[in-house]
Amino acid sequence: MKILYFDTFSGISGDMILGAFINAGLSVDTLKEELKKVPISNYEIVTKELKRNSISATKVDVNILKHEHVHRNIQDINKIIDESDLNENIKNNSKKIFYKIAVAEAKVHNTEIEKVHFHEVGAIDSIVDIIGAAICIDLLKIEKIFSTPIKVGSGGFVKTQHGQIPIPAPATSEILIGYPSTIENIPYELTTPTGAAIVTTLSSGMMTGNEFNIERIGYGAGGIEIPNTPNLLRIFIGHSYSEFVNDDVILIETNIDDMNPQIYPFVIERVIQLGANDAYITPVIMKKGRPGILLSILAPKELSTKILEFIYLNTTTIGIRMLPVKREILKREEKEFETSLGKIKCKIVYLNDSNKIYPEFEDCKKISLEKNIPLIDVQRIVFSELNKK
Repeated sequence: MKILYFDTFSGISGDMILGAFINAGLSVDTLKEELKKVPISNYEIVTKELKRNSISATKVDVNILKHEHVHRNIQDINKIIDESDLNENIKNNSKKIFYKIAVAEAKVHNTEIEKVHFHEVGAIDSIVDIIGAAICIDLLKIEKIFSTPIKVGSGGFVKTQHGQIPIPAPATSEILIGYPSTIENIPYELTTPTGAAIVTTLSSGMMTGNEFNIERIGYGAGGIEIPNTPNLLRIFIGHSYSEFVNDDVILIETNIDDMNPQIYPFVIERVIQLGANDAYITPVIMKKGRPGILLSILAPKELSTKILEFIYLNTTTIGIRMLPVKREILKREEKEFETSLGKIKCKIVYLNDSNKIYPEFEDCKKISLEKNIPLIDVQRIVFSELNKK
């Protein structure tokens, strides 16, 4: 598994992330070509090599060619992303990062998410930073992201369109709720809302028990010199050689005893489509001896709000439990194989020096119906051919 590790010893920002990727060997020309797929213009990307405390690093600047006064909301941002020619993985990660910022800004300004105008974050440079970071992660085929605790400054102020605001910025503070962080007595904006949103949206948190071989190291420079501190972001890129992958998810549960049972398959299907890792129901005996159903859903933390809203709207429950859960899963990947019956998607699960392969049931079912072959025979033929491969 390919790992990206953010070492945020001096905070993290969007331009520092891009600089670190380029310093680690990612072609700036490739990044620029990918960004051309996004329907925005009026900017140029400039890179330069510099040293901070004698450490060589890359500084990335997104220069605006002609200043514009455009305030974009989350719908405008999503429209830009959806109309791009980027792949779905980059689009989804970019939209999740912007959504996290919108939620934080809405909380800070006591307004609805749809009414948040991004100002700085909606400006072209921040759009390039966020989408650019998602592009870099996709180009390098990163499968898992971790970080050190995020460092933020304190005791100073930063100038924004809202006037002087304290460091860390209120939006940054909101975004970092629930994520390991440390407050430094440094009166500079070490971590920006953009940097905080990228790492907290895409990262699985701290690296515990996941050892990996370091293959590349990159340093991205921040915009200012900080006394006694190298204003740099360091990234490590490598491959995990642990047998297992650990991540943190949310277990969402609710007991239901007054709903039409025909609705449960629909609910399970939809929450999986929303991005849940798993969903299932368990018969239970509730208070007063009434039979009921325990609905359980495992999902990434960032999807909990969306899934909760769906459950409240589509079931009869009036209360939900949420528990943080640590998962340990075997390494796996999905591949498509050509068989005598046609193309079959498969899941390959790795353990030690061996692996197990599992054909996608829906693909086998589709072939069974199309070719009028018993499903059990389809699976037998596919298993036999795949084992030979």
